[in-house]
Amino acid sequence: MDISVSDTARMAATKCKKGFSCLKKGKEDFCAVEDCINEQILFVKVLNDKYCPYKQQFGNEFICGCPVRKGLYDKYRI
Repeated sequence: MDISVSDTARMAATKCKKGFSCLKKGKEDFCAVEDCINEQILFVKVLNDKYCPYKQQFGNEFICGCPVRKGLYDKYRI
């Protein structure tokens, strides 16, 4: 399955350290959304302990602030 997001989302993801691999490899290369609050805040289950500039810890949970990840969730609910 080809997945894509808007050019706006891609251009906003200036901190991406993975070369947008989530768009190339698909689901196996991005954190799973556990919950979305007010269609804005993505709580995710992180893939690994590697540094991600968009990953923020919130208590025992993690929030993803990546515009591309948010775009994928909004468009495909993945």
